[in-house]
Amino acid sequence: MNSEVELIGVFQKEFPEARARIVKERRIEVKLPAERLYEFAVRLQKKWDFLHLSAISCVDWIDEGEFELVYHFWSYNRNILVSAKIRIARENPSFETLTDLWQPAKFFERDIHEMFGVVFEGNDDLEKYILTEWKGPPPMRKDFISRDFAHSFYQYKDYEPEWLMELRAKSGGNSAERGGEISVTKGEDQ
Repeated sequence: MNSEVELIGVFQKEFPEARARIVKERRIEVKLPAERLYEFAVRLQKKWDFLHLSAISCVDWIDEGEFELVYHFWSYNRNILVSAKIRIARENPSFETLTDLWQPAKFFERDIHEMFGVVFEGNDDLEKYILTEWKGPPPMRKDFISRDFAHSFYQYKDYEPEWLMELRAKSGGNSAERGGEISVTKGEDQ
C-alpha cells in the first residue's frame, strides 16, 4: 500500500464520511468532519506510517463563518504528504490539540491561536510569542482592518524631520508639487 490510490481506498474504507482526492503526485487531500480528525491522525501515525507533522495552517472563510484547519502529515517511507482539512466555527473557535501525538503541534497551534484566536484545548502553551505587546484582536482574521485599528489605537503624527524641512527649503517647497523631483548635488546630502 504505497500508492496514493491505495491510501485513498484505505482512508475511505475506515473513514467513509471523509472525501479524499489526489491533488498531484505524492499529495493527497482529505476533508473530514472535525470530530474525526484526532482518530484519523492517530491512525496516520500509528498504522499508516505518517510520522511527521509538517505544519498546521488556518484559512479564514469569513463569509461561511468558519475557519479551516489544515494538518500536513508526511510519511518518509511512502514519500507522500496528506493534508487533512477540517472546518470549525469562527465564533469562539476551539479545537482539541494534537500535542500528545506530535510535539511540533504545540508551536503550530500557538501560532494559529495568536494570529486567528483559535483555542486548542489541551495545549498548555498558548502564550503570545510574536505579538507580545499586542493589545488588538487576532490580526490574521479577515475582519481585522489594520488601517482602522491603527487609527483608533495610535496617534497620527506628521513626519517632518529637520533634514526634510531643510531639503524642501533648498528646493523651493514641497517636492510633490513639482512632480516629486528633488535634485541633490554631491556634497549637499551631508
